[in-house]
Parts: sequence; C-alpha cells; structure tokens
Amino acid sequence: METKYFRITGYVKEKDLCFIMDCNGMFEKLWEFSSLMIQHKIQVIEVANDTKFLDGNVSKVEYDASHIALRATAKGLPENTTYERCGVTYKAIKVGDKIYVPDKNFTL
Repeated sequence: METKYFRITGYVKEKDLCFIMDCNGMFEKLWEFSSLMIQHKIQVIEVANDTKFLDGNVSKVEYDASHIALRATAKGLPENTTYERCGVTYKAIKVGDKIYVPDKNFTL
C-alpha cells in the first residue's frame, strides 16, 4: 500500500515565516500537497512521504483526510542542521524547536 503521509517544510517570504506541515490521508499524491503550497505562494523547502523522512522530534499525526496539521513555525528561513540517530549523522532541518530528517538516505 502506498503511503499517504506527507511532510512539507515551507517558507512564506511576505511574512518571513517558515513552517513544517503534515497531512495524513488528505492527498493521494505528494505533488498534490506541494501544488497546494505553491498555489498559496509558499516556497517549498523540503517535501517527502513518510518512507523517506525520519521523524526527529516531530511525531506523526493520526489519519485525517480533511486537515493539514501545522507542526512548527518560526521567523525566518528554516535552519539546516544535523541529527544523529543510532550512531548515524543525517542532514536535518529545524523550525523553532522541531527537527527532522527530510531524506534518511542523506547522511554526513
């Protein structure tokens, strides 16, 4: 079964605000979630389904076919950082106090 859990990190230039949003069941395809952000003039920084990203300290949301969950916000751009798990260091992204790995195949 194909996953329908998607996570996007975005940036709203006009507000100088970044965020992490998750959806679980609202869209059939990842591009549909990305397209919605782009339609609202949001710059997509990272986007992935849950087979690609590692949660970090951003736990997944329950199934909800009607809503997008705002997981974190902060002023400015998201911060590029690292995250270590099981002795492996990954390229990670941080928004406020929330951190996750957008691509678990990208290690340092």
